Amino acid sequence: MTHIIHDPLTRRWRTTGTTLATVIYLFLLVPIAVAVPMAFGPTDGLTFPPTSYSFDLFRVFFGSPEWLNPLFESLEVALAAMALAMFSGVPAGYWISRHDFIGKRVFMGIVMSPLIIPSIVSALGLYLYFSYLRIDASTLSLVLGHLMVTLPFVILMIVAGVNKLDRNLEFGAELMGAGPIRMFLTIVLPQLLPSLVSAALFAFLISFDDVVISFFLAGSNTVTLPVKMYTALEWEVSPVIAAVSTLLTAVSLLVCSVAISLKKATPTEI
Repeated sequence: MTHIIHDPLTRRWRTTGTTLATVIYLFLLVPIAVAVPMAFGPTDGLTFPPTSYSFDLFRVFFGSPEWLNPLFESLEVALAAMALAMFSGVPAGYWISRHDFIGKRVFMGIVMSPLIIPSIVSALGLYLYFSYLRIDASTLSLVLGHLMVTLPFVILMIVAGVNKLDRNLEFGAELMGAGPIRMFLTIVLPQLLPSLVSAALFAFLISFDDVVISFFLAGSNTVTLPVKMYTALEWEVSPVIAAVSTLLTAVSLLVCSVAISLKKATPTEI
């Protein structure tokens, strides 16, 4: 039932809040509205609005190893970091949610500390540590660095998903003779599917879009796409950056749309 607001002061505050939120959203969307048209402009420079429209910038991007190699490196690192984060974060999140132990809050604070520590501090620490281990400037160092950033998000989303599950189903499976692993695979994981998909896609996007950690850990042969974009802006103003930005925006929207669709289509209870 819809509640009608008769208080003029309440209506005024509600209108002000709605207007302010609209202005903020429009302000955040302006860079996208500028970058996307520029991606279809000429190849001789960045102009807004474009003097002509074509797909030439996209052809330059997909035809240049200078841009494709960082793209493939970003995909490789993001997929590896996502897989490791899911492989370790899903059982960890389930165990943390289902068990109480001394120092649980402290333990969770340590696990979530990468979300609090500034990225540049973490990147510098990882760079010095991996340099000591002699694995810096490698794909392995990038994957491990991105794992440190993505793992807390995966654990947090899995913990939130497990807390919504009906624990009686797990007890019932155990009473029927199912072992812990079989119960986890047949009872818990099917119910966690929306959280699993969201956590995996979110981990992929965080890794794929990372700049700070990748900038410190990348080598001459392991440059990721965001680092390439940053250096291109620093040393040259390449029009291809607009096409890359548009592609990254489209990928992010596509991944979010898939995650939302799967979450709506998947039942949360069985």
